Amino acid sequence: MGKTRGMGDGRKLKSHRRTQRWANKSYKKSHLGNEWKKPFSGSSHAKGIVLEKIGIEAKQPNFAIRKCARVQLIKNEKKIAAFGHAVGDIPVVRFKVVKVSGISLLALFKEKKEKPRS
Repeated sequence: MGKTRGMGDGRKLKSHRRTQRWANKSYKKSHLGNEWKKPFSGSSHAKGIVLEKIGIEAKQPNFAIRKCARVQLIKNEKKIAAFGHAVGDIPVVRFKVVKVSGISLLALFKEKKEKPRS
């Protein structure tokens, strides 16, 4: 069976197209609204307050304990785990610390700038 092809079949064609759109992966991704349920709510960066410093064990074969930070985001008060620059072998931790008190981690590490005391 093919499409309906009559004079009054516009509604049927339109509603069928509407239901079939959801089979398209890119359409589904952009229209489901799951982006707003994620911690960053669709944005690329977010500010947060460090609650505590924690150690998380890395994946196999490393048995190192990687230093992470438990961060509470300011925009929606969700708590996430974030790691420092260039440590990507930690399970579940998907967020990276870029700045501390408005100063980049690289500048702090190379001692070009000092963290403000306030």
